[in-house]
Amino acid sequence: MQKDLIAIKKNLFAIPHSKFTQWAREIYRYQLKNTAVFNNWTRHVQAVTPDKGQYISENETLFNPREFTFLPIEFFKTHSVLNSQCKVLEATFESSGTRNHIRSKHMVYDLSIYEQSFTQGFEMQYGRIEQYCVIGLLPSYIEREGSSLIYMVDKMIQKGKPKSGFYLDQYHDLAKIIDSNEKNEIPTLLFGVAFSLLSMAEIIQNRLWTRTIIMETGGMKGRGNELTRNELHRILSTSFGCKNIHSEYGMTEMLSQAYAPKEGIFFGPPWMKIVIQDPVDFRTFLSPGKTGRICVIDLANIHSCSFIATDDLGRVWEDGSFEMLGRIDFTDLRGCNQLI
Repeated sequence: MQKDLIAIKKNLFAIPHSKFTQWAREIYRYQLKNTAVFNNWTRHVQAVTPDKGQYISENETLFNPREFTFLPIEFFKTHSVLNSQCKVLEATFESSGTRNHIRSKHMVYDLSIYEQSFTQGFEMQYGRIEQYCVIGLLPSYIEREGSSLIYMVDKMIQKGKPKSGFYLDQYHDLAKIIDSNEKNEIPTLLFGVAFSLLSMAEIIQNRLWTRTIIMETGGMKGRGNELTRNELHRILSTSFGCKNIHSEYGMTEMLSQAYAPKEGIFFGPPWMKIVIQDPVDFRTFLSPGKTGRICVIDLANIHSCSFIATDDLGRVWEDGSFEMLGRIDFTDLRGCNQLI
């Protein structure tokens, strides 16, 4: 298995569709053996689903989510989700959280995997990063340490055209840069947290930014009235003159991202797969078009856990694209309490 795993790591970002199930099984077995919290959780799950093995098919390409156990994302707050073979870490990413909440921690053994994942994943949909002036409007992230989003955008900024950089509330200066880029036919990529983009839209209006990608990364919680994504995007599109507002789906606990170029429909890279779980029955997975809990298989998480049950509500479609519809209110249904 170790030999197979080395081959998978070497070719992970060139994964053919026909190999996803085979590679997912290989990584699943490897993580069960080496990631203690994942192993313990899986043994608990199998205690209440003793028939789990019957869902494993001999067909290398036939995918069935019931073959796998998904680790509730809450465990990244309370446990070390890390392969026991990884002795020296290159980074520890932390979620933003709030003052009264414990932050999730994702311990990263090999940053080169993350860098290749976010670079190649972005470029598959949008082309080479070097063609863009990359701008980060991410004040709530840049003001703290350990943000995986800041790490990603910073690396993109380093590759971007002149005037690439992070900005806080210099909205007029930022607008001048984008205006100049539009005039000189230079594409702009603006990563912005939702509340900052909204603040900018209140000041900067009546633009026609046709060469600019506004990439909304979420982040309205606790910042005044909550807006739906459609409402937010309508306001931004009206102010900035962009036909579509784009969205990024990523999180501290993952090393891959999905992007929605329009209408909130996300597409992930070939090494990432979304399945939908019944929020009150972790043994049941839902068919395309049905709404439930988003579970992610992120093969780039090879050194931690690639099989994560998020706290996000969504639905997946036949072509593998998906929608994120909000957060699940589990109330008392948290972590291991799902087994009750």
